[in-house]
Amino acid sequence: MQKWLFLSFLSFVSIAATAQVTKRARDYGIKIGVIPTGKLNSITDVSGVKVGHTTLIAGDSIRTGATAILPYEGNIFQQKVPAAVFVANGFGKLAGTTQIMELGNLETPIVLTNTLNVATGIEALVSYTLKQKGNENVRSVNAVVGETNDSFLNDIRGRHLKEQDILNAIANAKAGVVEEGAVGAGTGTVCFGYKGGIGTSSRKLPQSLGGYTVGVIVQSNFGGVLQINGVNVGKELGKFDLSNQLLNNVDGSCMIIVATDAPLDSRNLERLAKRAFLGLGKTGGIASNGSGDYVIAFSTDENLRIPHNPKTTTLQQSTLHNDYTSPLFMAAIEATEEAIINSLFAAKTVTGRNGNKAEAMPIDKVISILKKYNNIK
Repeated sequence: MQKWLFLSFLSFVSIAATAQVTKRARDYGIKIGVIPTGKLNSITDVSGVKVGHTTLIAGDSIRTGATAILPYEGNIFQQKVPAAVFVANGFGKLAGTTQIMELGNLETPIVLTNTLNVATGIEALVSYTLKQKGNENVRSVNAVVGETNDSFLNDIRGRHLKEQDILNAIANAKAGVVEEGAVGAGTGTVCFGYKGGIGTSSRKLPQSLGGYTVGVIVQSNFGGVLQINGVNVGKELGKFDLSNQLLNNVDGSCMIIVATDAPLDSRNLERLAKRAFLGLGKTGGIASNGSGDYVIAFSTDENLRIPHNPKTTTLQQSTLHNDYTSPLFMAAIEATEEAIINSLFAAKTVTGRNGNKAEAMPIDKVISILKKYNNIK
């Protein structure tokens, strides 16, 4: 057996088991925003949404993976969901955007991975869709694959993630607790100079405002000056972009996926996506020149599904009036902010390619700073 294969056999991790328990921001008394969270404070609080990871860790230089987000369990191609994309900064390789923008719907799961494995993600989503029962005559698939560049820790040129790895992430997708931090598509990412990764959060509106849920999952890999719940933590720690020569490169990316059960059409989903990006700004992100920052938003409302083969020439759908969208906008901002912060709290120190190391955020110091400013008890 070749050395690399042996190491892969020993080190390969496929996240299909029970998620590891890690402390999140709220476990330390950090309460971001004013809207209550969902039961799990996760994108999976939106009924039907499932998340799966595949993590590749092998040898001393492979630190990458994939994360799959499914709007619901079923044939998404045959019953598409309304969706929208907001491009905050377009230095990225988000596949499938133009069709979402043109038609206003999503017809595959969303896959997140590294920059040079986007093509692999497309291949996997095409294979997944063509093999589904009912899709025997399908001849076109709009695969949606987002990415961030994990080359600081990962041998990205090796393109080690294979089609089956991504299919495994889709197959592993489940409701319930979502594992966060250095897992899946977040295995090799860096955020604010610390180890970033996958993070998630949700908000549940009171019944008087519709009772809707907004859930967010992020792949954090960007820079700026870290702020947590309004406190300039990055400056206090003395580690922030542009603070010294080592941190002058603020380039990176962030993928933000927003799910809601509110009956929003693609137009209002785009408005929701734009607000979610404000949550990234509240964490201190600056959307630098080389940062690919994207938001994909979709609605799981079954009454808004778009049939691939419609039986009538018109669709009868009820959507939320513009005047009642503001609480959802606020929910998306808060959930995005907290999802990014959760990605930092959950991440552990990772050493990878060329011995490069991304240290975990020093939580004890962060808590001390927040207490200094009376941000938490």
